[in-house]
Amino acid sequence: MASINMKKAGLKALRQSKKKEAFNDKIKAGLEYFIKKCRQAVANKNKKEAQNLYKTAVKSLDKAAQKKIIKKNTAARLKSRLAQKINAL
Repeated sequence: MASINMKKAGLKALRQSKKKEAFNDKIKAGLEYFIKKCRQAVANKNKKEAQNLYKTAVKSLDKAAQKKIIKKNTAARLKSRLAQKINAL
């Protein structure tokens, strides 16, 4: 991707971009993990476990929204849908 013609500032921006992308991917993977585990607990009709996982998922969703890794409305939507599924048990 980096061509020989790039200026120093361009190369630095590219390095920063890659670093930030790796960090954001790590956070998103954690989010997906907790949401998936929570949905599995709901599917197994394990309400207590689902509630505990929901707390962890909400915490990580809020943190990701605060750091602008995901949009706040996306976080709110995911939290709402998880809560609805848990309350339906």
